[in-house]
Amino acid sequence: METKKTAKTKMDLLTAVEMIVDQSKDSKLEPEFFTQAARPIKYISKKMGLTKEQSVLMALFIDNSVDTNIRINDLADHLDCSTTRVLRLMSDIHELEDRGLVSCSRERCGVAYRVPFEVVEAFRNNKKFELNKHAGVTCAELFSVIGEIMAMREDNEISTSTAVMRLQDLLENNKHLIFVQKLKSFRFSEEDEILLILFSHLFANDNDDNIGFYDLNFFYDRKCDWNVIKSMLTKNTHNLQDAKMIEFNNDDGFVNRESFRMTWAAKEALFPELNIVMLNPRNNRKDLIKHEEIVEKQLFYDKGVEAQVTDLGQLLEEAHYSEVCSRLEAKGYRSGFTCLFYGAPGTGKTETALQLARQTGRDIMQVNISEIKSMWVGESEKNIKRIFDEYRSKVEKATLAPILLFNEADAVIGKRQEGAERAVEKMENSIQNIILQEMETLNGILIATTNLAQNMDHAFERRFLYKVKFNKPTLEARMQIWHSMLPELQESDIRALAEKYDFSGGQIENVARHYAIDTVLHSDAASSLEKLMTHCDSERLEQQGSRKIGFI
Repeated sequence: METKKTAKTKMDLLTAVEMIVDQSKDSKLEPEFFTQAARPIKYISKKMGLTKEQSVLMALFIDNSVDTNIRINDLADHLDCSTTRVLRLMSDIHELEDRGLVSCSRERCGVAYRVPFEVVEAFRNNKKFELNKHAGVTCAELFSVIGEIMAMREDNEISTSTAVMRLQDLLENNKHLIFVQKLKSFRFSEEDEILLILFSHLFANDNDDNIGFYDLNFFYDRKCDWNVIKSMLTKNTHNLQDAKMIEFNNDDGFVNRESFRMTWAAKEALFPELNIVMLNPRNNRKDLIKHEEIVEKQLFYDKGVEAQVTDLGQLLEEAHYSEVCSRLEAKGYRSGFTCLFYGAPGTGKTETALQLARQTGRDIMQVNISEIKSMWVGESEKNIKRIFDEYRSKVEKATLAPILLFNEADAVIGKRQEGAERAVEKMENSIQNIILQEMETLNGILIATTNLAQNMDHAFERRFLYKVKFNKPTLEARMQIWHSMLPELQESDIRALAEKYDFSGGQIENVARHYAIDTVLHSDAASSLEKLMTHCDSERLEQQGSRKIGFI
């Protein structure tokens, strides 16, 4: 009669669990048990999509769900069998783990399991439990889920293989995302793809651009696998390094082979959907100058400078530039072009760089030195590295390599501090070391301008291929500049101004602007040499009887 009553019992998941637990007690998992408990086992198998062995194990886990530290020997004790007998079912336990029905903690003291709360709730509500597929999520939501998976792996709640499976399922369910599409387009092996996801997680979720081995090794439960990856990263032979996805960090300007970061190109390709300000500094940049927006200006040089500027302009014409680069590379030389324009203020250094860009159809990426030097120690080094990363990306994408312009670069190419102890001095030395290293591997065109070449570090001097000294204009050149600025002046007035005032082009332009304002405010100023001389005296900050100061 008892058997008939049991057979007629209304079945649900918790009832099935209770029946299996009762009938499996001391059963040793013998065949007779599976026959006797066929009905509840079949119910769980059908409801949850499990095999009969998995259904029995799941029932035992649910019965112990109040315990967050369930061990294999606990199951063996209940079944009155050897631990080995349960170990034979480890593949089934792994399947439960992969399905998210149990979580595992792998510590030195051993392996333990727990049943997630949502799984207990599914059994309590007699519903089939399925892992959230997180399909159709946004990129930000995708990385939130990736963060959860990584946290579970770091806490040893899931194995490496389970983490990999969940990550791949997540990608499969979100093919609409640019991140997923771009990641798959690289056609990396699964192992390389997972490592790139790990780097992406550390960057996107933790804003970590200084990734060490200690940040990565948690993911790999097989140390032999991790050691192979670690060795390749150290030797710079990993596929992700070859593909320019990750690179070494710098420590005071020198390569640190135990610290890595995603390259600018990788970030730009993978993260267009993420609202991370540092990924898109160009959105708010005012230093990108299009060549077609540069106003044409006539410049006047002495014969020596004019010849150098003309040669440089011809070199930067694309036909010559491409041929020269090819020949240099064929001979094993560096193909980057580094130019230094130095001389007194107002002699046309910056304007020459702009006009060269306009003439050769090259855009200019202008660097604001003040924006590089952050008040936070370590940020300045990141800023300067980011600038070169961005420039490399522009070179790769542009039809014509743009010009990287370090305007008024005195602050970053001066003599390095010997025995620097203060944080600021160390930071400046670090910035200089980074720039020196980048100049060695530059693929493109760098122009730096400075007023104080005498203070330049010798290491920089050696790395500039072209060095053009901009002198104060000669008397003849000054007359040409005066005439170009104020063509309405008499020849005699032009000569008088050029002879009396040893001005640079920039100073003459300032005087001409003051003069233009006078013609608007005062109608009698249109042909007044006396007014012009008054502005000239003001321009050179000279008072009656005082000595000239500044650059003359």
